[in-house]
Amino acid sequence: MNNIIIRENFARVLEKLRGEQIIKVITGVRRSGKSTLLEIFADTLRDSGVSDEYIQSYNFEKPVFEENVDWKTVYNHIFAKLQPGKLNYIFIDEPQQIAGFERLIDGLFVEKNVDLYVTGSNASFLSNDLATLLSGRYITIHVLPFSFAEFCKAQQTEPFDKYELFRNYIYETSLPQGVLLRKHGADIQNKYIQDVYNTVIDKDIRQRYNIQDMRSFDNLSKYLMGNIGSCISPNSISKAMKQDRQDIHHNTVEKYIQYLCDSYVFYQVHRFDIQGKQQLATQEKYYIVDIGFRNLKLGRFQYQDVGHILENIVFLELIRRGKQVWIGKIGKYEVDFITKNAENRFEYYQVTWSMSNPETAQREIRPLKEIDDNYPKYILSADTITAEIDGIEQVNVVDWLLKE
Repeated sequence: MNNIIIRENFARVLEKLRGEQIIKVITGVRRSGKSTLLEIFADTLRDSGVSDEYIQSYNFEKPVFEENVDWKTVYNHIFAKLQPGKLNYIFIDEPQQIAGFERLIDGLFVEKNVDLYVTGSNASFLSNDLATLLSGRYITIHVLPFSFAEFCKAQQTEPFDKYELFRNYIYETSLPQGVLLRKHGADIQNKYIQDVYNTVIDKDIRQRYNIQDMRSFDNLSKYLMGNIGSCISPNSISKAMKQDRQDIHHNTVEKYIQYLCDSYVFYQVHRFDIQGKQQLATQEKYYIVDIGFRNLKLGRFQYQDVGHILENIVFLELIRRGKQVWIGKIGKYEVDFITKNAENRFEYYQVTWSMSNPETAQREIRPLKEIDDNYPKYILSADTITAEIDGIEQVNVVDWLLKE
């Protein structure tokens, strides 16, 4: 498989879960690398001695079966090919195209000699009936576009200049195929990003939810893109759009935002009161899954908004590293990110492009100094220096992104 970047973090997780009696559900925005991940894993199985007859792969976005095929037909087809005596590995891409796909997944799961892997590009895939039917029997692996470390691998530049590559990373797409198309020029790369975005909006949102007013939907999505990293609410968005002569009710705004988040175009981050130890119900922030989408819809003039773009990149990296993430509130101050890991350990992060201005430095340091606990506190910036200020570590964001 030429030009394939092995995504080692995800590969390690799949290898750990191999053979476990649990459904592996791989989620993420379209073209984030879910199918490729399973293809590579299937090759790993073959390399370890698993014969082809024990591996079945199906992508239901392709015409694998006749149109409107029912789940039982698909189940019978797969079941007839199961080999006795050893574990059979079944890979299923986008099964929600099949009526009653929940029954298909459940039926395959109960077969004792089946190790089942499923992908889905919409969070509603795991809602309602499927979540109820499979409760406690699946584990989710969420795939994001390329990290900065993966982006660097894909560029294969010599000599390796991490700062130059970082300047490209913060302004370009991180979708795997889009990164690999970079060598063919910006026009080809942009065409690819446009096609991916249009497919997500059309298939995962417009068709799924039968949206009629796509102009309002498009304006809303551009508003979110222009306000990544800002505290907003459906009410405030509705008012802002009405001032711009776009009449859209706040309930409709709320629905549209949910559709965008369910399709993994945006991620909603709640605020957390550090002193009160509780999650707040208003003024969430939103971050976009790929900066390339933002450039596509808003234009390159958005380059000057580098602080919010950097914040967006740090948020996605924290998610990649398996953290739970909130926006922090401490009295009248705000902390960019509070994270919690699997061991319930917290970390606090401020993100800024530069600490060279004394006023900026004071603004970033002050909220962290207000936090009265001994968990690690970081300021991530593009400054090449590292320092410690009253127990707060100032770290170069490029080095932080490349750290294992």
